[in-house]
Amino acid sequence: MMSNVATTVADGRLPPGQFDSDHVIPGADPRLYNEDLAPVSKEKRTWTGYSIFAMWMSDVHSVGGYTFAASLFLLGLSGWQVLIALTVGIVLVFILMNWIGKPSLVHGIPFPVMARVSMGVMGANLAAIIRGVVGVVWYGVQTYFASKAVAILILLFAPGAAVLRDSSFLRLDMLGWISFLFMWFFQLMIFQRGMETIRKFIDFCGPAVYVVMFVLMGWILSQAGIGSLNLTLGDNVLTGAESFTAMGSAILLVVSYFAALLLNFGDFSRFGKSERQMKIGNFLGLPVNFILFAIIVVIVTSGSVKVFGHMIMDPVEIVSKIDNKVAVFIGSVTFIIATMGINIVANFVSPAYDIANLFPKHVDFKKGGLIASVLAAMVCPWIFVDSPKAITIFVSIFGAVLAPLYGVMVADYYLLKKEIVNTAELYTMSPEGRFYYDGGWNKVGLASLAISGFLSIGWELCTQLFKVLPENNFGWLIGAVAGAAIYYGMMKNAHRS
Repeated sequence: MMSNVATTVADGRLPPGQFDSDHVIPGADPRLYNEDLAPVSKEKRTWTGYSIFAMWMSDVHSVGGYTFAASLFLLGLSGWQVLIALTVGIVLVFILMNWIGKPSLVHGIPFPVMARVSMGVMGANLAAIIRGVVGVVWYGVQTYFASKAVAILILLFAPGAAVLRDSSFLRLDMLGWISFLFMWFFQLMIFQRGMETIRKFIDFCGPAVYVVMFVLMGWILSQAGIGSLNLTLGDNVLTGAESFTAMGSAILLVVSYFAALLLNFGDFSRFGKSERQMKIGNFLGLPVNFILFAIIVVIVTSGSVKVFGHMIMDPVEIVSKIDNKVAVFIGSVTFIIATMGINIVANFVSPAYDIANLFPKHVDFKKGGLIASVLAAMVCPWIFVDSPKAITIFVSIFGAVLAPLYGVMVADYYLLKKEIVNTAELYTMSPEGRFYYDGGWNKVGLASLAISGFLSIGWELCTQLFKVLPENNFGWLIGAVAGAAIYYGMMKNAHRS
């Protein structure tokens, strides 16, 4: 029967009986079910390959994505070595993303519901909390970053607004508060209109940034000349074993950059029309898009050295230096919109589902998003980003936590469950249910998560904080592989499947 399901999803037809038009699960426990957590009905599966492609453009085409892509060329490797590492890394992401996206596509369920398969119907709340915390904090941070660009635009066209910087509250001046609250409210309004509006918004964001990036690249080339460009941005040149290690780190940096969505891509793939459409969107949006964007970034960044006398890795700063207010306005607004796109995709949708999963009887997707946005403001991200060391530790530690979850979920679905999951059992608290496990918690899953998390977190602490190991980016790989191997072994030993 599962082979038929796989075939119908792959060729564009939905599995017979898999999705009800009203997506009602008979006998669903209210502690596990609401309309937003239920399987997506056929008529709401509107995401085509282009929609997923546009989602990835929104994720990559941000100020953060620009800086990340440029940073890969500062590792001391030659330009071609970096391009090889980048290609290998993004192809790995493409494969890993298809793995985590398929079960949610087949069953039409979001990440926290899919997590019930391996963690138990109640244990999935732990997975939701871990992913939700990461999303909430980074939603606040990205909103603050985008608000700084808003402040720059305000001062560009209304210099008198500088007086607002003379007073502050909670270590943020009044201009900062106005800019932050503007971004906070605008994003919330988009989000509150639902996933279909989000789809339409990100359909616009990614392509819009490409237009600006191509124009910016053309302007840089006209000013600097093609002959002045160099694919290698860094001054250091590595040889032998150092180059090999650096290439490995570059590959894993690419994977780590997508660590959050490698966990909850199902929140989006559940709306896909078919597995084929998902894979087409992933291929265009990941390998093709990421490599092209990285090359454009390097050309613009390399050209900035010739044009401005020093390397600039912030595209907004480059745009602001153009002696044309209209160009500055259009470029800055486009990058602000792009940052909003990645913020909604990577940091807002997941916490909304995760919070709804904790209290499904009282909180739906939109209420979850509202709660997440309020919590993101309460984090006071402008204080948080004052300490670069704190951000580094946060990213490394929570990246190390997210990786074991990925390993556990993939090993469970493909190796143990053999892709066979009864969707209705994900919404029942009956002790006879397959995912009830130990009172709603899979103790094997929790133990596997704890052990593999100890290994990956310990590795990151030893490399990032205590410096007792050489600096590298192997934490995600260690966590994912350990999570998968430990979970599979312990489940087999416990005679569970």
